[in-house]
Amino acid sequence: MGVEQKINSALNRTPAIKKIIKRAYQVSMYAISPKIKSEGNIVRITPQDEYEYFFGYYDKSPWDAFDRYMLCLRVKDTTKSVAPKEPANIILIDTHDNNSFEVLGTTRIWNVQQGCMLQWLGPDYSEKIIYNDLRDEKYCSIVLNIRTGEEKIFDMPVYSVSNDGKFALTLDFARLHRLRKGYGYSNLAETTANEKLPNKPCIWHINLETNKTKPILKYIDFVNFETRPEMSEAEHKVNHIMLNPSGERFMVLHRWFNGTQKFTRLVTAATDGSDLFNLSDDNMTSHCYWKSDTQVLAYARKKGTGNGYYLMNDKTKEYIRMWPELISDGHPSYSQDGSMVVTDTYPDRSRMASIYVIKENDIKTVVRVFAPFKYDNDLRCDLHPRWNRTADKICFDSVFEGKRGLYIMSIEESY
Repeated sequence: MGVEQKINSALNRTPAIKKIIKRAYQVSMYAISPKIKSEGNIVRITPQDEYEYFFGYYDKSPWDAFDRYMLCLRVKDTTKSVAPKEPANIILIDTHDNNSFEVLGTTRIWNVQQGCMLQWLGPDYSEKIIYNDLRDEKYCSIVLNIRTGEEKIFDMPVYSVSNDGKFALTLDFARLHRLRKGYGYSNLAETTANEKLPNKPCIWHINLETNKTKPILKYIDFVNFETRPEMSEAEHKVNHIMLNPSGERFMVLHRWFNGTQKFTRLVTAATDGSDLFNLSDDNMTSHCYWKSDTQVLAYARKKGTGNGYYLMNDKTKEYIRMWPELISDGHPSYSQDGSMVVTDTYPDRSRMASIYVIKENDIKTVVRVFAPFKYDNDLRCDLHPRWNRTADKICFDSVFEGKRGLYIMSIEESY
């Protein structure tokens, strides 16, 4: 582990002090660093106007099935709140028509990290989109046919949607807003605010054909599964649900806070909530991605080898470390054929963040972009790189031009 990582790990126990020290360090390092805004074959897709534009998380693609239309959100400002109550426009961009765009609708719930879970709905990924909204003072999800304008309202917001578009899994976005700023919604009061370990549902299954919703796991179910001493008297949450390609299993991060200490383990389960498996339990797992139905790539900690990218076999304790030279956290995803990985970094000491494309063991830096200081901590703009359907382009969110925008770059020159 490098010196900076060791210091960062130690400061995680005191988040407020960490923010102060981190800012002072970055300001001083930026002052003596070369001033670079961007490097790479980058093309802005969204307009340069009074708005900010972004898509959201790294596990979804904004492109439709034919790599022509792209989705994103348009908002007035993302520098005042991690989950504003002001509405956001849902934008459809035509990349075959000079990036012309139209407003498809509006959402009243979103956050700076994952937007409103806006995405194309499978299995065709060309006619319907799904996103979260607030209707009749309740969180819900909307399926919109962009051709006909037909709209269907579902009783709960979605988190992870199956590839066939038949069902989704979800969690408590109000609790998530309090315990992980930038990932939940602020509009409605949390019903479990005074409960460290609620004996209440934390993951639900939503049938997108019948609109029937059923709870499949409670917070207490996670604590009762391979219980650890540190779980006692701790406050618990779940986050980052991801369904595998077939939709038969999902992974989720179970996190608990005991004083200033944070613990995370990666758990997988069948989509009815049964057959739980403790896949990675060395206190830290951050960003993951299903390579296949049975393999998970994760940035995690392993005893003896430390932090890094690990390819794990589900329902086993088998894993291999990938690309040992990549020691910093990022948001990884595989191209559709599994031949390449894209991932990113957080801003370094000079406020530059990078995107890497990896083919086998060949790691290439394809993008470097600057992050202004006003986009930092909970209000930061992670790059969240995402593949298009044919794996010859990557898109990402960035603020190197002063506001959030959606950008693409071609990797044809790299491979």
